[in-house]
Amino acid sequence: MPMDMRDIAFDHAPVGLCVLENRIIQQCNHLFADTFGGAPTEFAGVPLARFYPSIDDYNRIGKRSLSQMRLTGRYNDERIMKRRDGSMFWCRVRGQSLTPEDPFRQGIWSFADLSDDRPLVALTQREREVAILTCRGMTSKEIGREIGLSYRTIEVYRARLLEKFQARKLAELVAKLSGMPL
Repeated sequence: MPMDMRDIAFDHAPVGLCVLENRIIQQCNHLFADTFGGAPTEFAGVPLARFYPSIDDYNRIGKRSLSQMRLTGRYNDERIMKRRDGSMFWCRVRGQSLTPEDPFRQGIWSFADLSDDRPLVALTQREREVAILTCRGMTSKEIGREIGLSYRTIEVYRARLLEKFQARKLAELVAKLSGMPL
């Protein structure tokens, strides 16, 4: 029986796609499976939590994305994710809820591997969080309010990030974090 064009488009899209129900993978395409390490059939029924660096990251990002999706039905960010073999990589994630009244009940999500454009530097969970919020253009004070720390503590984290990424100033750090050419 010939494949439906929608099935072909989903299966062979140039970005990793998956259908989630309550943050559990129901179906994924070939590029998603390649990115995370496996075949599409191996991911059905697998909780997305397995692909986060930690359960804290899963809960924190879930809370943030749910809040945004309740407003717009959509969410996107760039974050560290974990492949099945345990290796970490930067990933661009975008989601669209299919059930606006209950955003996580069902949605379609895309996952783009940014490994070729973004270096992976060993970071603590808090450093990752500060790096992500810095890339969103938030000030130290805004980040501090978002995660419940003083702006001075955020400045300490930013100084560590500058050192780890060998950046002289914040704009250079953001360029390195976002994979932009310098």
